[in-house]
Amino acid sequence: MTQNKKAKRIARILLLVGTLISLYFVPWILVKAWILPLPNTIQEQVDQAIGHGFDGMIVYVDQGKKPPTFYAGGWKDRDNKIPADPNSLFKIASISKLYTAVAATKLVKQKQLSFEKPLTDYLPELKGRIENAEKITLKMMIQHRSGIPNFTDNPAYWLDEQGNSQNALDFALDLPASFDPDEGYEYSNTNYLLLRRIMDNVLGHSHNDYIKEKILKPLNLNNTFFSITEVNLDDVMSGYYVGYDEDFKAREYGMLATAQDVGTFLRALNDGTVFEKGEQEMYPYKFNHGGLVVGYQSLAEYHEDIDAVVVQLINTTDFEGYEWNLSEIIINRIVKIIRKKN
Repeated sequence: MTQNKKAKRIARILLLVGTLISLYFVPWILVKAWILPLPNTIQEQVDQAIGHGFDGMIVYVDQGKKPPTFYAGGWKDRDNKIPADPNSLFKIASISKLYTAVAATKLVKQKQLSFEKPLTDYLPELKGRIENAEKITLKMMIQHRSGIPNFTDNPAYWLDEQGNSQNALDFALDLPASFDPDEGYEYSNTNYLLLRRIMDNVLGHSHNDYIKEKILKPLNLNNTFFSITEVNLDDVMSGYYVGYDEDFKAREYGMLATAQDVGTFLRALNDGTVFEKGEQEMYPYKFNHGGLVVGYQSLAEYHEDIDAVVVQLINTTDFEGYEWNLSEIIINRIVKIIRKKN
């Protein structure tokens, strides 16, 4: 065999080995979830999602003038074999940013805040501790265009997540900016940590009380809360992280709500009824959102073409992106089912 033929044979073998290795790492469950025939009903899709490995799931659909519909599968409490309940409270994580952005907009309309003023106008002590603090505006923070590092990206934060959450800002201070103000985009929880602190200072009391008075009460969102200390833990859906037996329900992660309350708020945000005169035009943030903390992932979407609000709550997570990607596949299929029935 000539040297040229040997080289070609070795190249083919290496290519075959490389292909086999890459196939081993393909997330086949994602492929399967994507290509399976679309079920006829949302409940069938929920049941199928549970079969992909989620512990429990709730879906809320509010389409136009039709009565809202609820779907559930799997477990509310895996250990005690309590089925998923559509009325359970769920930790909505970063969906809470929508409530913060609406509240900030209302304060801007009342001239208690300005989207154009810099961070140092409100928190002067941060000059020199956050790079470009004197150039970063509140609008940049709301839109994640500030360049302020995300404290949850700091590995030290996760050494004691629950304890460090009490001084989370420390894990974003004295770090280089991710980019110059308004010159890029990077999702940063630090932005909203600072916004809430600013709101507290301007109001002279907790921004949670302001959100309650200006958003929750007018919309009759009686099943939305700001802490697990405000609720009966038996009403909260359990939360699980892949590979761990622990139920993370008792951990503090901020806002909790039922799927219906989230859906009611999302519709009010998208149709403008959450706003008073002149506020909607000033609102600078998103109209859909997701949330992810240990044990809980949520997606809340409004689809204008079918006039449908879809809220999907799942109590199984990892931080590798696998479970999140699977949840996005599932909600996209649910939306397809709704469109197909239109």
